[in-house]
Amino acid sequence: MTGPPSGIDVKTLNLQFVLTMIPKQNRFEPEKASILLVAVISAFLTPFMGSAINLALPAIGEDLNADAILLGWIATTYLLSSAIFLVPFGRVADIYGRKKVFLSGMIIFTVSSLLCYFAIGIYSLLFFRVLQGLGSAMIFATGLAIVTSVFEAKDRGKAFGITLASVYTGLSLGPFAGGMLTEFLGWRTIFLFPVIMGITGIYFVVRSIKSEWAESEGEPFDLRGSVIYAISLFLLIFGFSRLPSHEGFACVAAGLAGIVLFILYELSIPYPVMQLDLFRRNTVFAFSNLAALINYSATFAIAFILSLYLQYTEGFTASEAGLVLVSQPVIMAMVSPIAGRMSDRIEPRLLATTGMSVTALGLLLLVFLESMNIPLIIATLIIIGMGLGLFTSPNSNAIMSAVNKQYYGIAAGTMGTMRLLGQIFSMGLIMLILSLFIGREPVTAENLPNFLQSIRVAFLLFFGLCFLGIFASYARGK
Repeated sequence: MTGPPSGIDVKTLNLQFVLTMIPKQNRFEPEKASILLVAVISAFLTPFMGSAINLALPAIGEDLNADAILLGWIATTYLLSSAIFLVPFGRVADIYGRKKVFLSGMIIFTVSSLLCYFAIGIYSLLFFRVLQGLGSAMIFATGLAIVTSVFEAKDRGKAFGITLASVYTGLSLGPFAGGMLTEFLGWRTIFLFPVIMGITGIYFVVRSIKSEWAESEGEPFDLRGSVIYAISLFLLIFGFSRLPSHEGFACVAAGLAGIVLFILYELSIPYPVMQLDLFRRNTVFAFSNLAALINYSATFAIAFILSLYLQYTEGFTASEAGLVLVSQPVIMAMVSPIAGRMSDRIEPRLLATTGMSVTALGLLLLVFLESMNIPLIIATLIIIGMGLGLFTSPNSNAIMSAVNKQYYGIAAGTMGTMRLLGQIFSMGLIMLILSLFIGREPVTAENLPNFLQSIRVAFLLFFGLCFLGIFASYARGK
């Protein structure tokens, strides 16, 4: 067997399959394609893990003897860790190099995923999920910024579109793959797929990305602001999980005070870890990010709630529940690219506000989940998927179009932060509601009525949030 013809780079051959999967009009030269492939892999991993792990929660609870609150922390610790480290590592990457931080993040994420596979108890699993979140923050703080640095303005939207498609692909495959793996091979195998993807990403980073980007090299790192931000965020989310105890209220109050202190401190120094002037001076940027925060807060916990509902009350297996839940992200993946193209011709505010309104309708229908049959649940998830697809792409377009070129990285990082904070807040709300209605007890036949009542309250609260988000979305202006 002979090797490749003389003069052909091996890493070019490695990309041929990837390139043939992309339509000719969307292709890039091999060097850029390899960078885009790394961005696609990293953008796929987090939504895949987030949606796949939801289907494994009952199996994890049974295997590791964990109650509903601890099961909620499996998702929350990952998101909390990501949110705490995302902004600081974005700044670290600007100072010391985005490739260095990105590669380190891929390594940490891959190793921690393997450690999750070997977790011997619920608390060791939670610790490894924290490490996963750290690696994810390093990846997301740099991945989109690297794409922005490499691709010219004429190709940047195309590259963003391919990357966004990988996010929804991860969301679509996660429930199905998570359910199938959990049922037939065990929940631990869910963590092996990110290991394979991570190793692939590391390979292409080492072999293909030769440049480094450190536009803020020599500037000081805002360590004090980063510490205030991390502690405040931790206290806020931990406090939600401990409500309605006195300890919970104290932590929430301290967290809110810390956020205020963080904002005041960041506005007073020349080199802040988070650029807050954009929020003060740019109404479109500020309200678009607020709308994104509200949207994620109102919708992220849907999969968590329905996964528990379908398996505990309907007797579904993990794979059967996954087939139901996959309907939402599939519709999102179909609608989002269309909405993105439409937002180039129609004012993004109108499209995003319409999407928020459709999502609110779907959440209102889920208030009556207990009386729904499975086809009606799927239809409701399709409605929510359409709403989210109509909202996300135009809203992202509005955010990126509201800033000058030199702020693309900051805008992308802010979007990621709003997404993570919204997801954390969503899980914090459902954990609070579960703690109020069933406490730290597993879901059983005895407390099933309380569990169903908690679901009604949760979806009613999420509908209220999304309804307020309609006004935040419209108020952004043109």
